[in-house]
Amino acid sequence: MNKQKAGFWFSLALGTVMSLGAQAATVDGVEVSDRFCLTCHGTDGQGNQGIDAPRLAGMEPWYLKRQLELFRDGLRGTHPEDIPGQEMQPMAAILSDDSITDIIEWAGTWEYEPAPITITDGDAARGQQLYQICASCHGTDGKGNEAMNAPALAGQNDWYLMNQLVNFKEGYRGYDAQDRYGTQMGMMSQGIPDQTAMKDIVSYINTLGR
Repeated sequence: MNKQKAGFWFSLALGTVMSLGAQAATVDGVEVSDRFCLTCHGTDGQGNQGIDAPRLAGMEPWYLKRQLELFRDGLRGTHPEDIPGQEMQPMAAILSDDSITDIIEWAGTWEYEPAPITITDGDAARGQQLYQICASCHGTDGKGNEAMNAPALAGQNDWYLMNQLVNFKEGYRGYDAQDRYGTQMGMMSQGIPDQTAMKDIVSYINTLGR
């Protein structure tokens, strides 16, 4: 994403937050000011590839909670090359613990729908072999493992998985040493030789369904 485009979306999202925050209304027990997620992640939580905003529908509550807290506490989105992460930080910075709980409960009401496949030129057979190291934490079925603090991969937007593998390998994500699991994933990603291999892994994950 170029910086001009990133700046546009940042201004839009920030403006939405300020506007909603002024309303201070409550809908179904959740403050409307907590609902600025819709601006980037979509009204149905299915994500937005144009601004690298992942799907939230179907995301595990414990994982969503941890990521919101990392953004809020300044432990994710701190690398200067992580533009989407930098955009997310000020969004999360205004959240209280109660707001995060409300958002997680609200996101849990979204109906999960399979993510459209956008990566079609990877080698899923090769990816299956490469995925074995991922399976040790994320599971052979890609459904994640809370005990290992590893989220589900199956069913997530394939473009987002690809972008995050690049970010981890380049050190853009897991940049802060206090982001324990992000740092761990950054080290694991060093075993992936290149972006072709990443594409193969994601192509295999696409075969797992949800």
